[in-house]
Amino acid sequence: MAAAAEFAATYIALFTAHHAADYLTQSDRMSARKTGWTGKDADGKPVRHAGWGANQLHAASHSVAELLALGLLAAVVGLSLPLWGVMAAVLWIHLTHSLIDRRWPVRAWMCRTGSADFVQRGGMPLVDQSMHLVFGLFPAALLIAGGA
Repeated sequence: MAAAAEFAATYIALFTAHHAADYLTQSDRMSARKTGWTGKDADGKPVRHAGWGANQLHAASHSVAELLALGLLAAVVGLSLPLWGVMAAVLWIHLTHSLIDRRWPVRAWMCRTGSADFVQRGGMPLVDQSMHLVFGLFPAALLIAGGA
């Protein structure tokens, strides 16, 4: 039962950090650019930008928030977290978060699972958040709890 409690505490810390990084520290500019964007060159012609700088800055904000949340969890609750598990979890979340936030995986998932109309009705942010929880945070919490 102790392992289940450690997993739950770790998941809650990661969940809280995720929301802090996605909603409290992310600017509108970063949100718009992390997926790649279209700007204009000196002649006013559209230019597609990769957006990887904003994407990686946003993913790094998640890494910092997760490390702070896990450190606070360890200090306040006295939970001993395995260093390798924490490092693997933070790296996993960084990688999955930056990939999901490119938005093409979200759109592809929705179109291939019969939810293409939901894309048009504004459902991408909901599926984006679900993907972060299922493919990012849940496995990351398992990496930490499994290494304890």
